[in-house]
Amino acid sequence: MIRLLKFFGYSIVAIVCGLLLVLSGAYLYLSPGLPSVEALRSIQLQIPLRVYSSDEKLIAEFGEMRRTPIRFADIPPNFINALLSAEDDNFANHYGVDPSSLVRAATQLVKSGHIQSGGSTITMQVAKNFFLTSERSFSRKATEILLALQIERQLTKDEILELYVNKIYLGNRAYGIEAASQVYYGKSIRDASLAQMAMIAGLPKAPSRFNPLANPARSKERRDWILGRMYKLGKIDQTAYESAVAEPLNASYHVPTPEVNAPYIAEMARAEMVGRYGSEAYTEGFRVTTTVPSNLQEIANHSLHDGLITYDQRHGYRGPESRLPGKTLSAWTTELGKQRPISGLEPAIVTQVKKDGVQVLTRSGEAHVPWDSMKWARPFLNTNSMGPMPKQPSDVAQVGDLIRVQRQADDSLKFSQVPVAQGALVSLDPQNGAIRALVGGFAFEQSNYNRATQAKRQPGSSFKPFVYSAALDNGYTAASLVNDAPIVFVDEYLDKVWRPKNDTNTFLGPIRIREALYKSRNLVSIRLLQAMGVGKTIDYMTRFGFAKSDLPPNLSLALGTATLTPMEIATGWSTFANGGYKISPYLIDKIESRNGDTLFTANPPRVPGDVVNGVAATDGLAAPSNGGITIEPTPGTTPAANPQAPGEPQAPAVAERIVDGRTTYILNSILQDVIKKGTGRRALALGRADIAGKTGTTNESKDAWFSGYNGDYVTTVWTGYDQPESLGRREFGGTVALPIWMSYMGAALKDKPLHTQPEPEGILSLRIDPVSGRAASPSTPNAYFELFKSEDTPPSVNELGNGAVPGSPLPADEGAPIDLF
Repeated sequence: MIRLLKFFGYSIVAIVCGLLLVLSGAYLYLSPGLPSVEALRSIQLQIPLRVYSSDEKLIAEFGEMRRTPIRFADIPPNFINALLSAEDDNFANHYGVDPSSLVRAATQLVKSGHIQSGGSTITMQVAKNFFLTSERSFSRKATEILLALQIERQLTKDEILELYVNKIYLGNRAYGIEAASQVYYGKSIRDASLAQMAMIAGLPKAPSRFNPLANPARSKERRDWILGRMYKLGKIDQTAYESAVAEPLNASYHVPTPEVNAPYIAEMARAEMVGRYGSEAYTEGFRVTTTVPSNLQEIANHSLHDGLITYDQRHGYRGPESRLPGKTLSAWTTELGKQRPISGLEPAIVTQVKKDGVQVLTRSGEAHVPWDSMKWARPFLNTNSMGPMPKQPSDVAQVGDLIRVQRQADDSLKFSQVPVAQGALVSLDPQNGAIRALVGGFAFEQSNYNRATQAKRQPGSSFKPFVYSAALDNGYTAASLVNDAPIVFVDEYLDKVWRPKNDTNTFLGPIRIREALYKSRNLVSIRLLQAMGVGKTIDYMTRFGFAKSDLPPNLSLALGTATLTPMEIATGWSTFANGGYKISPYLIDKIESRNGDTLFTANPPRVPGDVVNGVAATDGLAAPSNGGITIEPTPGTTPAANPQAPGEPQAPAVAERIVDGRTTYILNSILQDVIKKGTGRRALALGRADIAGKTGTTNESKDAWFSGYNGDYVTTVWTGYDQPESLGRREFGGTVALPIWMSYMGAALKDKPLHTQPEPEGILSLRIDPVSGRAASPSTPNAYFELFKSEDTPPSVNELGNGAVPGSPLPADEGAPIDLF
């Protein structure tokens, strides 16, 4: 027996000596190629891109790895104890390698013939995770051991643990303990219970096998074993142990929940960041702050959502998405699991039809949909006709119908359907181009096509103000008369004779430009464009940022046949709202690094402060008096400030003036008349004297627009079908787009003071004769006050006999175009 004990003793000594010799040889062989442990101090873990609203609310997170680094000081002691109890209870005492663990692993290898465990300490796992692959080999293990010894010499235990808990993969794309706690429990590790911490501490060994979502039984078994180890090692008392073991597993899948519903904004920010940083945008932990306030974005969401549903329901009910009669409750539940909500419209299956409504099954359980919310559902026949009004719920729904319901604030349900028509809303700050709200369609989950920035559509009459701006910048006045009468054109760019007409198919004869615009008279716009010249007018329009290729080189341009996005229209309209300056829309206000360092701060060209603050600037563009169109660079433009020295704030850039401030002031007063007495009269309900705008409707009502503004926001709304078709015989910009615009602007401007344009120098207000457009005499009946540039004041009404054409900026001997009269 003594000989046997001596044999075993000598064998153990021999094994240890052998291991030491192997390690020494391995060190001499491998040490020259070992990576520098010092690199761990500056290691950059992959952190996802996060996008925030201007008021610091989360919009979206992008990246394959969910990771939120946590400092060692913020890790709860209970979690550290749970982790060490599970992974390395001798962590505080060893020097990176635990010989007893290695011997145990070697013994298992000898007995079983294959590797069962690696005997790795946490330090060795750090070495493997940061420097090595997952290959199972003796050389890799030797390298791991040598690296662990170096790590222990150069880093503190706290630093090693911090690296470990932030690097490890814990299942469901969660890397690090903070991300895991968010994924499985929807809260920070600092707020997790002892049992929850123990569950997370059990994941590093095998994230899939012990996953609480995929394998809850195994996960609980592992959790309870760790709690038992903590109790055995004296880390917790018996009461804490028994309480934690009794706690249900209660893990469920949590994804980062956006605080702001702005998926189109998120995608725009993501695309811009990838354009700046490439694939590193997803991994470097950038923090992007956008220009979008959360409250305005939510208002925009609701406005477009409700407006499209209202339009859709005006045209009837298209029936259930599918019919599932004769199915069991279990089968219906399974079917609901395959459906997803679309912009807040939940899928539901009718389980019972009653006199007072229908009973439905939703993902949340059974609920009642009242009859009052179903009365709109006349059968859809086509865009212009519907079937009879339903008299009872059974006229609308049957048992087994898969329908959509809209949940209200009080948790009640309304009968609904997903609209087929689409829409977009863009709202900008006209003083600097900041995007304040943007919605690119009814539902991003249904289509990520961003109609606000990608859909090139004809703007219709909402484009006319650009024609009138050119006219006012070229000697025409708001009182100039143009003939609203039939006319026939044969244009070299058109393949047939063109007989344009007004929407009402009526003609008003000679009409003042002001009245022609707020009444949206097509023939007046055409005559103005022809008189000024299509080519020169297009050159003028490019100053608003429009590409020539999007502007048709023919007279149809006057009716809005350009192809422009809602963003481009809103950008152009910003010039009318800000007194004549060109701004560029921008979304990203600030980019910060993972460490909080500011990498980028937007410095967009801004309208000069004296205009913003309500004092008119005088560096206006002088309008030519001879009817020609000035297309040279605008005089009086202030160049952007030179770049500042590193570390100093950049001086604000000054926007370029592209239109005479007096022109935009006069045009603004005309566009206010669109609200007061034109096609935008519905907006009077907002009760604001500072809003201006214009409707737009294209042929056959395929596109319906409204663009409008005050000094705070310029907002454009487009509605239509992705594949152009009529919105309906009685649908126009004023019936579809304007209510959406009103809903948004009414809420956005609530409690805001009036923000009107200041009157620039060089503006006169004169009484004129409404018939001739001339300055009124004291006896002129129905005279009214009109705005003029000081150099464009009209002659007296008493001078009509001098051969001049009434209301024209051109004297008769210069040959006023026959098309005007």
